[in-house]
This record gives sequence, C-alpha cells and structure tokens, in this order.
Amino acid sequence: MNFTRLFHTVKYLKPVQIYGRLWFKLYKPRPDMSSAPATRPIKADWVSPCKKNPSLLFPYRFRFLTQEHEINSVKDWNNPRWEKLWLYNLHYFDDLQACDAENKKALHLDLIGKWIEENPPGIGNGWEPYPTSLRIVNWIKWALGGNGLPDEAMNSLAVQTRYLFRKLEVHLLGNHLFANAKALVFAGLFFDGSGAELWLNKGLKIFSKQVHEQILDDGGHFELSPMYHSIILEDLLDLINIMRAYGQTHPETWLNSVAKMLFWLKVMCHPDKKPGFFNDCAFGIAPDFVDLEQYAMRLCFSNVESPQEGITPLMDSGYVRLQKGVAVLIADVGRIGPDYLPGHVHADTLSFEFSVRSKKETAWRRIFVNSGISCYGNSKERIRQRGTACHNTLVINGENSSEVWDGFRVAKRAYPFGLEVKDKKKGLWIRCGHDGYTRLKGKPVHCREWCLKDNSLEIKDIVTGGFSEAVAFYHLYPGATVDLQKKKILLDDICIKFQTDAEVFLKDTYYYPEFNKVVSNNCLVVKPLNSQYFIKFIYH
Repeated sequence: MNFTRLFHTVKYLKPVQIYGRLWFKLYKPRPDMSSAPATRPIKADWVSPCKKNPSLLFPYRFRFLTQEHEINSVKDWNNPRWEKLWLYNLHYFDDLQACDAENKKALHLDLIGKWIEENPPGIGNGWEPYPTSLRIVNWIKWALGGNGLPDEAMNSLAVQTRYLFRKLEVHLLGNHLFANAKALVFAGLFFDGSGAELWLNKGLKIFSKQVHEQILDDGGHFELSPMYHSIILEDLLDLINIMRAYGQTHPETWLNSVAKMLFWLKVMCHPDKKPGFFNDCAFGIAPDFVDLEQYAMRLCFSNVESPQEGITPLMDSGYVRLQKGVAVLIADVGRIGPDYLPGHVHADTLSFEFSVRSKKETAWRRIFVNSGISCYGNSKERIRQRGTACHNTLVINGENSSEVWDGFRVAKRAYPFGLEVKDKKKGLWIRCGHDGYTRLKGKPVHCREWCLKDNSLEIKDIVTGGFSEAVAFYHLYPGATVDLQKKKILLDDICIKFQTDAEVFLKDTYYYPEFNKVVSNNCLVVKPLNSQYFIKFIYH
C-alpha cells in the first residue's frame, strides 16, 4: 500500500467520513415491519415531472447503461456477474417515470410485487440507502401520478423508509445524502402521523444545511460535474413540486437555487443544449437541460436567460464560457471540487471543450471534447479515463495533474492560481495556472492562455520549472478527421486550419458518451520543442 498517497487522500476528509464508514459497515438496523400509516391528503395538483428513458423492455428484461439483462431468478437481483451500477439501476424503478409508463401499468404492478417478494428487508443491493432512496421517490411519484399502490406496496414503502431513516449515508455526504433526504421528505409528506413527521423533519433539516453547502453562489453543484448538477437540480424541482402538492411552504432559497442552477447548466451546455464533459459526466444518466427547463416552467419558473456573446464566468465553480461569433469555448480553471468529496473528480484542470457553427447547415458541431466516462468501480480503465491524458490539457512527465486513484479517490490535487479573464480588442482572453505538477521533480508549473477571436482560437501553454516531457492533447469529436500535411481538421462542412511552433502528430483515442459505450476518435498530440508553445486554430 502507498501510505503517502493514502495520507494525502485521508487528510482532507471530515471526521464523519472516517468513523462513519466503520459505523455504516457494522450497523445493521432491524427492519421495522409495522403496517404503513395512513396517507396524507393531497391539496394541490402534482405537476408532471421529468420523464425517463424506458428501461423495462418486456417482463423482467431491462436495459441500463447500454446493457441488457433479464431477471430469471431471485439471485439475479444481486447477480455478481453484472455490474454493480447496473444492479443499482435495476432497484431504482426509474421505468415508473418513463415516457411510455402509462402503457405498462400492469407490468409495473407485477414488478413491484415481484421486488417485494424477492428482496427481503435489509438484504441485498436493493436495500442499500442510495437505491432505496431513489425507489421510494419513484414509487411515490408513480402513486401521485394517478396509479394506486396496493397495500403490500404501501407497507413495503413504509418499511423501506424506516430502514433508510436509520441508515443515512452520512459517511458519503454529497449527492448521496441529498438523495436520502429527498426520500425522507417524499415519504414524510406522502404518509401521515407522527412517524411521517419525523421523516419529514429529518429530511428538511438535512436540506437546510446541504442546499447551502452543495449549491455554490454561482448556481453550480459543488461536485462540479454537469451530470450530477442536473440530478440535484431535478431533485430540487421534485421537492418544490411535492411540497406544493401537499400545501407545504418550501424555503425561498430553493427557488433561488433552482433559478441559478438552471442558468449554470445552460452556460455549461454547448449550443447543442447538452453539457460539456467535465469530471464524471456522460449522456443518458441525468435529464437533459431542455427537459429540466420545461419541468421548471411547468412549476411556473421563468425562461432561462441564455449566456450572451462575450465572457460568462462561473467564478465559484471555476468554469468560464467564451462565446464569439461562430464559436463557443468552455474552460475549466477551477478547483477539482470539494476537498473532502473528490469521488467524481477527473484530473482535468485547464481542460476545455469547443464548438463551432457550421457555415452551410447553420448548426453547431463539437470540435474538441473531453473523453467522458464509461465505467465506475475500481479498475485501471476507470483510473485511465479520469486521467489528464483523456482531457484537452497538458500532461507533464506522463503524470496526472491530480493524483486520481482507486475508483473514486484523489491524493495530491491541483489548485489553480492567477486567473485572469479579459475582453480585449483582439479577442476574449483567459489566463490561469495550476500547481498540480509541483509534486514532481523540478516542481513544474503549468500555465495556459486561451484567446478566442472572430475566426480563430489561440492557445499557449507555458511550463516553468524542471521537466523532462510535456505533451498537450486535443481530443476531436468522433467523425472529425485530420490532414497533418495540410494541417486541417475536417468535420462535415467545417474546415479548421491549425498553425503551431510545436511537433504535432495524430493518435487514435476513444470517446465515452455513455456508460459502457466506446466510440473511436482522433486526438491531436502536440509536443512543445521547449518550455512553451502556441497553437492557433482558424475556422471560416
């Protein structure tokens, strides 16, 4: 074991994350099998929430994370041959909220009954707090949507909530604790009586702290992943929805947070209205921006203001969007995330993504993209995808800018400094450095400058201190080709020429737009001849 790396991982944790892990592993609450309490009378309309992609293909066959499996026996609910995240999804019951759910009522009722019969309380993946939290919410949403839960399901729902109440994920914090608290609020409002009031008050107490801590002043979720940001935003919209449905007054801060979060997400989206891949981020997991905006409007929120031409800084999150003419750039110039919660962090400091509008089609095309993520768990591939070389930034001495390791851990990490953002006559300009490589021999420091002009993007990387090799990666969107001799990038009808004083070659790499989905793409690899270089991309 690398004790130095372990020390630089553990030293950032809160005490509850250390002793809480031991408590969580050892404490096994006894399920309370009491009958469900009465339900609370609803006082206003339940607004239709975001729809999910269908995952129940036909009885007991499911498709999650681009993979299909069928439940043929009781053991398949916890099949060790299947991916843990796939099994988690199996227990969420997201298909109750699918766009075709109204045509599957009988299938869903049968599936709920099968789950209750084959998943005894407190045993298996389905009773872990996170899938329990999501399932509680989905069953209640389904009931509020006009579907009657049978008595056995109502009793099971109460048993699940009592079990969750006694085993919250206080050792994980972040989005997991947020999901736990959301489930308590849903169940506390859905049911009536003193027990339900305990659940409701506990959930609201957690939110009184977590909304303030997890939602930054610029609207970003503090884990700095657009995917998890979208999940938390949907959670807040759902909470506002159910509080209104039961005649409860929700905190004004929730409304302010939703408005800021919607704008943040729109800033982090390319013109195709889908987010850039920063930290753990993939399509198909969280609702799209369009779905979230429409849901918010059904709850009487206003249209989301669009980022304007020029510079849109998200200073608390550490992202900056540049928009000029036919080009949009999103740059990561911030911390990796909360020091005590780096589970979804990538070593992507000073990376960026870039889109250009097509001349003929008047549509936008992504040009430079971070690689995304296709897997969780503890694997070499997971660590590689989190590594610096899978992002549009500079790698020094073959090392990562932050020490990502295991599946969800970070030891020494990069801190940015010297951020400058200016709207100059010649273009929109960003400059920032980071100290992530100072742990290496020679203590090298990486600084990067971007300058977005009317028809070009200029990038300069500068390394101070000692180093043996520096390599910059520019990952191209799938389908883009490169003519190295003519120094051209081609994608549909877009032609981008590039000029540089560095050595350039092409590498075959991969893009991971969804979990378990791998797409081949090209990557421009730039090797400076000395401690700095520039590259200029010219379009239209």
